[in-house]
Amino acid sequence: MTTATKLHLGQILITPAAQQSIHPVDVLAALNRHASGDWGDCGEEDWKSNQQALVDGTRILSVYHDRTKQKFWIITEASRIATTILLPQDY
Repeated sequence: MTTATKLHLGQILITPAAQQSIHPVDVLAALNRHASGDWGDCGEEDWKSNQQALVDGTRILSVYHDRTKQKFWIITEASRIATTILLPQDY
C-alpha cells in the first residue's frame, strides 16, 4: 500500500465476476483508498458506520466505480481476517 493504512485488510480475495470485469489498476487504487479510510461512494450512513467500525471492529463496506462506471464493493470482515472485492450482484 502506498498510503497510510487505517485498517488491516487480512487476506485479499476477489470474486470471479469482479476479477473479470474490473481493471486491476482500479482494484488496487480502490484497495488503497479503502485501507486509508476513504470509503468511496457509499452513503452518509454507511460512511458513519465505517468510521465507527474503525473503533469497534465491525465490518467495513466501501463502494467504488471503475473506469467503465462499473460499481463494485470492498468488504473487510469484522475479524479483519479477509477483505473481499465483489460486484453487488455477487453478494
